[in-house]
Amino acid sequence: MSPRVRTVLVAACACALLAAGVETQTPARPAWLEPYRETTTRLVHAATSDQFAWRRLAELTDTFGHRLSGSENLERAVAWAVETMRRDGLENVRTEPVMVPRWVRGRESAEITFPPKHSIAMLGLGGSVATPPGGIEAEVVVVNAFDELRSRAAEIRGRIVLFNAPFTTYSDTVAYRTGGARAASQLGAVAALIRAVGPTGLRTPHTGSVQYGQGIAAIPAASVSAEDADRIARLATRGVRVRVRLTMEARSDPDVESANVVGELRGRERPEEIVLLGCHFDSWDVGTGASDDAVGCIITWETARLLLKLGVRPRRTVRIVLFTNEENGLRGATAYAAKHAAHANNHVFALESDSGVFDPASLGFSGSAAARNIVRDIATLLAPLGLSEIVAGGGGADIGPIAQAGNAPMMAYLGNPARYFTIHHTPADTVERIAPEEVSKAAAAIAVMAYVIAEMPERLPR
Repeated sequence: MSPRVRTVLVAACACALLAAGVETQTPARPAWLEPYRETTTRLVHAATSDQFAWRRLAELTDTFGHRLSGSENLERAVAWAVETMRRDGLENVRTEPVMVPRWVRGRESAEITFPPKHSIAMLGLGGSVATPPGGIEAEVVVVNAFDELRSRAAEIRGRIVLFNAPFTTYSDTVAYRTGGARAASQLGAVAALIRAVGPTGLRTPHTGSVQYGQGIAAIPAASVSAEDADRIARLATRGVRVRVRLTMEARSDPDVESANVVGELRGRERPEEIVLLGCHFDSWDVGTGASDDAVGCIITWETARLLLKLGVRPRRTVRIVLFTNEENGLRGATAYAAKHAAHANNHVFALESDSGVFDPASLGFSGSAAARNIVRDIATLLAPLGLSEIVAGGGGADIGPIAQAGNAPMMAYLGNPARYFTIHHTPADTVERIAPEEVSKAAAAIAVMAYVIAEMPERLPR
């Protein structure tokens, strides 16, 4: 259904309800929010009245493509962000250097060699080692879980292990991507294949980091599409001894310099107190990293741009940080926390967007009960956006280190996980999958929340 048709249907349903005498429910707005309502209404209107944020997202992803740590694409995007933030009028725009790993994918392929030859949709996992120049060809042992792998230990030596664990949740299933190669190597496997960590898409494998561990022989590791994993599993169930050839040129080069990008709207009364809005600017080297996490960078950046556009300067400083190297190292997060450790307590609130913007979205919060009550009040201002409910789960990998050091309340903008993880770390993560209205809505919600917290007389309770 197109967005236009959906809008018409929603409007028609609303009119029908009103005609039938059914009252719509609007959360009660606490009186203390009265001084903020005019500005927050203006922020919502400014964010949703055009497609500026989506167009900037398209500019970023079209111009620079994927942004893997250590790549020229990422460094060109960093320079663009600095220039564009300054053009927007942000203050104290700067880069904070970070040394990051540089992993290079190289050419890669996988194919079933018996029974009939068939190409497999695959992506090497980030940090994987290469195969020998001629590749590895071996029989495949299919397992659904680590327990099954251990129970079949006698069959593993000299084989390729395929972990065909169906996707449940990301936190549960990602363990096979990070730890599958390590577990298989300990039993003598020559390579590991991991079923895509996400709902079945359109034969899309999902990349991501592999972790070998000290003292474990590193073996080549790759993701394969759910469809290819299931085909191999069905053949094995029928008693067919499937053979696969895997060829990978992956390598890890010495660390190179990258940077976090920082821009601010300085507070008019308490500039030392920081409302931190973060995202990660790097991405994997497939697709264009639109949902993970270019859109998170654009919608958090929008808070400062919109406030400047409306001539609004809150009491506290709103700081935007585009973190580097979230995907394969978290070097940007740890570097920021180390650099600003002496002022960690001045971070009064931190919000991260790294879960996409797909509807239905929500806002997650982690903090004290007193802070949660205030945030729930502020969320009543988001009723027109359909985001008035606050759920658990605030935080993020990049804001976590500094927020924990300063004991700051944390929030996350949470897109629909079913839609997000279908394209997560895949070639399908492009701007075409993201609707302009979803981007505008997310930008509006973050701007309202950040503005009120930055403007309140008292900081959020710890």
